[in-house]
Amino acid sequence: MKACRRIACCHTFPFLLLATRMKLDRGWMWRLLLLSSLAVAAVAAQDKQSEVDVSDMDDDMGLDEEELKVLMAEDEEEDEEEEREATVMDEDQSDDTDTESGKAGEAVTDANVSFQVTYKTPVPTGDVYFAETFDDGSLDRWQPSKTVKGDADDDIAKYDGKWAVEQLKENKVPGDQGLVLKSRAKHHAISAILDKPFVFQDEPLVIQYEVNFQDGIDCGGAYIKLLSDTGDLNLEQFHDRTPYTIMFGPDKCGEDYKLHFIFRHQNPLNKDLEEKHAKRADVDLKKFYTDKKTHLYTLVLNPDNSYEMFIDQSSVSRGSLLYDVVPPVNPPKEIDDPNDSKPDDWDERAKIPDPEAVKPDDWDEDAPAKIEDPDALKPEGWLDDEPEFVSDPNAEKPEDWDEEMDGEWEAPQIPNPACETAPGCGQWNRPKINNPLYKGKWKAPLVDNPNYQGVWKPRKIDNPDYFEDLQPFRMAPFKALGLELWSMTSDIYFDNFIITSHKEVADRWASDSWGLKKLVASANEPGIFTQLTMAAEERPWLWVIYILTVGLPVGLAVLFCWPKKSEDDYVYKKVDLPQADIEEEEDEEEEEAAAADERDKAAEATEGAAAAAQRGRRRHRGEPQTSCEKEEGTERLKEANPTPTVSFLPRCGGGGRAVSTAAPHPTRTANRRGRQAAGDVPAESGYVS
Repeated sequence: MKACRRIACCHTFPFLLLATRMKLDRGWMWRLLLLSSLAVAAVAAQDKQSEVDVSDMDDDMGLDEEELKVLMAEDEEEDEEEEREATVMDEDQSDDTDTESGKAGEAVTDANVSFQVTYKTPVPTGDVYFAETFDDGSLDRWQPSKTVKGDADDDIAKYDGKWAVEQLKENKVPGDQGLVLKSRAKHHAISAILDKPFVFQDEPLVIQYEVNFQDGIDCGGAYIKLLSDTGDLNLEQFHDRTPYTIMFGPDKCGEDYKLHFIFRHQNPLNKDLEEKHAKRADVDLKKFYTDKKTHLYTLVLNPDNSYEMFIDQSSVSRGSLLYDVVPPVNPPKEIDDPNDSKPDDWDERAKIPDPEAVKPDDWDEDAPAKIEDPDALKPEGWLDDEPEFVSDPNAEKPEDWDEEMDGEWEAPQIPNPACETAPGCGQWNRPKINNPLYKGKWKAPLVDNPNYQGVWKPRKIDNPDYFEDLQPFRMAPFKALGLELWSMTSDIYFDNFIITSHKEVADRWASDSWGLKKLVASANEPGIFTQLTMAAEERPWLWVIYILTVGLPVGLAVLFCWPKKSEDDYVYKKVDLPQADIEEEEDEEEEEAAAADERDKAAEATEGAAAAAQRGRRRHRGEPQTSCEKEEGTERLKEANPTPTVSFLPRCGGGGRAVSTAAPHPTRTANRRGRQAAGDVPAESGYVS
């Protein structure tokens, strides 16, 4: 039972014991609790990391259990005769499947993970305007630009960046391919015509595609442009000034991480087009650019002018086209009058110097801020006649020194060696201190300005360019999708473009494509302990944190759960009382007893003399003895007896006294003192009470 209680103590109350036994303050308690919680969190994260389950992906895709069963049943029926297995990370097999990537029914397995993923080229489940997977390995649908960038130098003006259709470098799914930007520090432009133009009427617009910065990103973008249906659109001449309706996607330069959503709005009065920028995302975007994973970007525009942006199907920004864009769609009704000007006599001063204030007579504006310290004394040993610097005696004039060109040569100055051991050299000056009489230049105090008119503003007039567009959603139609990019990093991966009017169609498309990439990436993700080890290799000081996090709770457990020695094993030794103190007390008691005996004897003698005189007078008168006199006679006879007794002697005048009739026995007194020294009996004041 003791062992059970000890184990329960170790697992339930280690820090309670720490507080009660070691009496640590609250700060230490919180530190220890934090370190232990970190260790527990690391173990829990490892357990959670190992539980890679398809249901997690389905939750992210927004599919319930019934939809998942239908999806799996459809895939099994379609792929029953064509299904085959392939290893996720097998490089040789991935090369062999480049020519067969468009085939459906490729099964993906990995010897390192305990699950199987079946990849099939996704097919839209509803009406779409554009869908592209690149699984056929060709760019027949896409048109690279053959023009030049207008405002760039001639050597980089051409859109000569290379494009290719490839698999991912990491976490690849055989049969799944994407469009890859291959060149760095070059302009890239490529575009494709939609299946049908999108016209902004009463249906939402949903744009979705995948991006993977396989080598990270230094400076560049991965956004797309929806090219306006202008009637004369030529994809071979696609460049940075080609009219577009919407630009959407990630962009990064320096430490500025952005998710663009820009639409071009036409002024109904003068027909000018102006770019409107949506507000920045509400979350930190850095991890999406640096983790080298495939991320899903989605933009949803609704006919009620609302918009929402998603990354990996999680909302990162939402707002209204009317109120959450810069500059606003609708201009203000009133503007400042450009012809209005501030009057010359307009007084904007809220405070002015007090005109009635007078400088005090004792105000000295000429007093210096610093004066010499009158109490300072020159240190002893100060060398007044020695210069602080002297010419270097070891210096020699350079051989190429030309006095006609360079002037007379002088040796460089060095600190005077004689001043090294002295408090100082040269002329001594008193140090400066603050002048207690210094007040500075006098200024009149400020008072409220009685003529204050406030800050001047020009008057408002009606805005001649005012208009009100309550339907900014109805933008210019578009009929092509294009990528026009400059990047300092290569191998940017694009995949699975889709444009539709139904969010559920885009979600299903994502579950068939991006969802499988996410599942494979999660399975190939190193465990928490592997990640901690990799982090420590880059930052060795993390080992100290790891040791403290793991070692401290273990040490505390050993400290407080180790079997404690029973208190019964300890033998307590009886300590003798100090003999000197007891002997002193006994001596004092004997002295007091002797003094009391002397007082009793003196009183008895006095009383005896008085009684004898009285008896003499009674005998002289012939009177018989009283009972008191007879008892006193009997007492005198007993005093001759050495047996120790204590008697109560009545006095003839009334009352009585208790006396010892014999001295204490020497042997009995010695035995009693020995018992008192041993602590067996208490010390007493004597034999007379």
